[in-house]
Amino acid sequence: MKITLPEHIQNLPPYTPIEPFDVLSARIGRAPEEIVKLDANENPYGMSPRAQAALAELPFGHIYPDPESRALRAALEDFTQTPADNLLVGAGADELIDLIMRVTLSPNDTIINCPPTFGMYAFDADLNNAKVINVPRRSDFSIDVEGIIKAADEYAPKLIFLTSPNNPDGSLLAKADLEKLLELPCMIVLDEAYIEFAAPESLGCELSQISTVPKRDNLIVLRTFSKLAGLAGLRVGYGAFPSWVMPILWKAKQPYNVNVAASVAAIAALEDVDYLQKVVVQLVDERKRLFDALSDISWLEPYPSSANFVLARVVGRDAAKLKESLASEHGIFIRYFNKPSLDDHIRISVGTPEQADILLKVLQEM
Repeated sequence: MKITLPEHIQNLPPYTPIEPFDVLSARIGRAPEEIVKLDANENPYGMSPRAQAALAELPFGHIYPDPESRALRAALEDFTQTPADNLLVGAGADELIDLIMRVTLSPNDTIINCPPTFGMYAFDADLNNAKVINVPRRSDFSIDVEGIIKAADEYAPKLIFLTSPNNPDGSLLAKADLEKLLELPCMIVLDEAYIEFAAPESLGCELSQISTVPKRDNLIVLRTFSKLAGLAGLRVGYGAFPSWVMPILWKAKQPYNVNVAASVAAIAALEDVDYLQKVVVQLVDERKRLFDALSDISWLEPYPSSANFVLARVVGRDAAKLKESLASEHGIFIRYFNKPSLDDHIRISVGTPEQADILLKVLQEM
């Protein structure tokens, strides 16, 4: 006998994830080492030597992990200058986004979303049977502060999701805009997944708002090890939350949500800050080179970025066919968008110089 699923689950729009090397390899008939993967904003240099060594020497893989991730939170306290009591670790920042919604939203509650932006905010809101009010960004991808305030007055949202740098364009949120929105009677969730690439000398510390969270009642800041530390495959992210929310989060989260391998690798990465900074500086330098090279291609219009990717508008060509041609004929994978405000746009992750050279040679020959 089949049961009836909730209507909002039956109508849930699917989220389209990026596929890994082995799947891409089988699809196009190329060996994984022949693929240039620039479609998911992954760190092409991988995890630090210390993180690799820590995984190789993992002592307690047969024991359930610490449900409170105490050792990792202590390391994050030093790294972020934020009290461990305000920090929560998740299986990627994605888990924390879902957890935030599960503990705050009732059916038909409202969130404000600012597209184009990360798709998981709207996806998780739909999953939680909430209403998504979209306040589109301006043509330069800055947020429409007055539009958000007007929507907040009309719809009384519980959550407003902001991203800095924003995905997919890489623009930074102005601090004055954030301060103005923090005056609203709702929770602001600030996703800083790419903040390290906006201030490489300090690994994002000089721009991040994470250390201010304990002084506020309505700000959550999310960060991740996926981009900075090359741990995307291990799924480990973290967030800073107001003190009054923490007891609820501890009750609601899955008990063993961060596995021992992810925790050990993340702690080791934080002990290898010099390596992390070296890689981030390399990626920022390569981002500048990629942007300049794309700017010289007449049919591409790249946007300035503070993240580890570059968004570009494709002019006078079919962007979908471009993406498919790069993949099928050259083994190069990039991201393609065709949605409001992103018609015929591509996003290219910053890779190694060698990867960029392969991509740019093909694009220039076109």
